[in-house]
Formats: sequence, structure tokens, C-alpha cells
Amino acid sequence: MGLAIILLFVVVVAAGVAVSYYLKQKRRQELALVARQLGLEYSPVDALGCLGLPFALFAKGDGRGIENVLWGTWQGIPLREFDYWYYEESTDSRGNRSKTYYRFSCTVTEIEAYCSSLRVERENLFTSIADHIGLHDIEFESEEFNHEFNVKGEDRKFANDFIDARMMQWLLTTEHGFGFEVSGKWLLCYGKRRAPLELVPLVGTVKQFREHVPRVVYELYGPRASG
Repeated sequence: MGLAIILLFVVVVAAGVAVSYYLKQKRRQELALVARQLGLEYSPVDALGCLGLPFALFAKGDGRGIENVLWGTWQGIPLREFDYWYYEESTDSRGNRSKTYYRFSCTVTEIEAYCSSLRVERENLFTSIADHIGLHDIEFESEEFNHEFNVKGEDRKFANDFIDARMMQWLLTTEHGFGFEVSGKWLLCYGKRRAPLELVPLVGTVKQFREHVPRVVYELYGPRASG
């Protein structure tokens, strides 16, 4: 009986490994196909060093990584799309360690401006608790926007320059699962990991995000302003 249990355990583990490998390869093949359809390049590894981009999301957890990178020019804008994950380690009362993984689909583009770091995400339980204990976010004139979004950044003036009335109105129309970040010349849109064939809305959203950057941002923080 003991041997049978051991053999069953080995079979189950082997089956789990096989299924995981199959799904990983299937995702790679489908993402390579999506890349070709969008006119982008594809790499299963982070060949561009995307993990080094200056976003708060990429500093979360006790470990993190990026894979399945698509890049190139799409509809006239520079674009990167990739899978990002991070994990948090924990220890139970018996000293057993475990990891909890969080997985995202991310799209990144860039603009000709140097922006202060800014995070824009939908309000949730954790952000509401932070507000109640005094870790307030940046607020704007629109009560509807303040109710829906949590905005964090060190430069309040830049936040007001970047998130004008037009940007607010657009953000209110975006999918609830999307978050946004700005840092330097980079713009990021992210959400929970999506199936390859469901990435177009995410890619389209980062393009619209770029298109809604106010002109004043380029005037005050662009190359000509610093030159």
C-alpha cells in the first residue's frame, strides 16, 4: 500500500509538470502568432531588460521576472508587451515557507517628455484602508474621479498637469482591471495576465493612454523645456 501511494504521488507530480510545460509552450506559440499578426518581434525571455524599467510594479514582492516579450512599432507608436510576475514569501507557524505568485500582462510605450513617477489605479479595499490611516492619495477637482481612482506621486503639480479633465474623463471609461504608471519617458498599462488572443484591448488602451497625455506635459517636461 505504501509503495502504491508513493507511485501515485510520483505520477501526479509528473503529470502536473507535463501539463505546466505544455501550457507554457502553448502560450509561447500563441504569443509568437499574435506578435506576427501585430507586426512585432517576439522573444520568450526578457531580451530588452524590461524588468529594469522604473515602475513601482516592478519592485513588488520578494522575487520577480519578465518573459514572453513582444516589441516593435504598432500603429505608429513604440510598444512593448510582456508577461510579468512577482511572488511574496511567507512562513507558517511550523516554519514551512511558501510563495504566492501574482501574474500580469503589461504594455509599455514612451513619449518625448521626462515625467515624475505617478501611479493611477482603481480604488480597492487596500487603497481605501491606506486612505483611512492617513496615507492619502492625490485628489482632483472631480469627485467622481477621486471616488474611482487612487493616484500616488511625489510631485503634485506634475500630477495635476498630467491628469487634466480630458485624461480623467478617459480614465473613467477604461476597464476596471487596468492600472497605469508613468515614469521618465515611459508609460505603462497593466492588468491580470490575459490569454494571448485577449491582449488587443490592453495594447489599445496604452495607445489611448499615450494619446491622452496633455500637450502641457510636452511643453513643460519635454526635451525643449529642459534644453
